[in-house]
Amino acid sequence: MKKAILSETITALLVLLFLYAAFSKLADFAAFRAAMGKQPFPKWLQAVVIHTLPAAEIATAILLVPAKTRLAGLFTFCGLMGLFTLYITAILLHLFPYVPCTCGGVISRLRWPQHLVFNLAFVALGIWGTRLTIFHARNQDPTARPV
Repeated sequence: MKKAILSETITALLVLLFLYAAFSKLADFAAFRAAMGKQPFPKWLQAVVIHTLPAAEIATAILLVPAKTRLAGLFTFCGLMGLFTLYITAILLHLFPYVPCTCGGVISRLRWPQHLVFNLAFVALGIWGTRLTIFHARNQDPTARPV
């Protein structure tokens, strides 16, 4: 019972994070687009990210809600957060000549080392949530193998 409550709490935090991030980008889409235009990436990649990142964050949050798609949502969440975390690590290693933050709202006020800790905490929550979801699925049907 405690693990189920913990799993639901973690899932809710992950959903809130991605919905907050997506809607803060969409709320000031012009600023998000301008910031993405200044990223040290090829123009084609900037265009792809501009048009897919908010939708991917919303889609991931939606996948996290129903139990049937939660595991897929958790894997997607961990993958996206892992990519974001690698990007921040590259920034801290000075692999880019300049890097404006395209995060929205309160998160944009974090310095890069704080942002890395924040991301690592959410990656850890995502992994923990994945483990709890798999554990819960096994306890529901011990013969079932989670996808």
